[in-house]
Amino acid sequence: MFSPQGPSLRELTVQALSSVEHGYDLLAPKFDYTPFRTPSRILAATTDALSGLGPFDRGLDVCCGTGAGLDVLARVCRRGFTGVDFSAGMLAQARAGHPRAELVRADARALTFDGDFDLAVTFGALGHFLPAERPAVFRGVFRALRPGGLFAFPTVAPLPLTSPWYWAALGFDVAMRVRNALWRPPFVMYYLTAEFADLRTDLLAAGFTVSVRPLPALGTRGDGTLRCGLLLARKPS
Repeated sequence: MFSPQGPSLRELTVQALSSVEHGYDLLAPKFDYTPFRTPSRILAATTDALSGLGPFDRGLDVCCGTGAGLDVLARVCRRGFTGVDFSAGMLAQARAGHPRAELVRADARALTFDGDFDLAVTFGALGHFLPAERPAVFRGVFRALRPGGLFAFPTVAPLPLTSPWYWAALGFDVAMRVRNALWRPPFVMYYLTAEFADLRTDLLAAGFTVSVRPLPALGTRGDGTLRCGLLLARKPS
């Protein structure tokens, strides 16, 4: 649908009517040919920002998918990096592209790592968790980090009500809520349930300190404000 190598409309429909896990198993072979993959410019901006915050020894990519974030960890971590995802199909694709990575199949809501990492990242995955589930994810990441460790992910500045992108995101979220009310199993993916204020509240509750590093390489809006920043959640030393 998006390119000759990408999924067809029928394949996307089947995926959307599946559970999150099975849907991504189905989509995995063609995922990197869709707009759902984190854009390279976001990965590059994140890499540049993290390069000035290290050094880092071991890194963790939470909900790694096909491995876009593993490219970031490969550049900023000195001793190795791990990806975790609950889709076997996505992990198979990640394994093919990142033979150096340790890959673990697990649910991000129940991570079992304990002080193993200096850095954790995630890209485009937080909309797959309901607000009530997000604290468990953040507590798991907190446990996975060593004292002083950093959890980092790009975040988009809040969209104004006058933005067509806001209404597009709202329309998508409404459509997904209707779909989940009428069809089982649910497919959890919402754009407006992971806004900065809510993320900050949940990260603080998990024990992190929170700051934001501007990402000017990702551009500005018409009013001059930056489009994106890198949210930095630090585990106290």
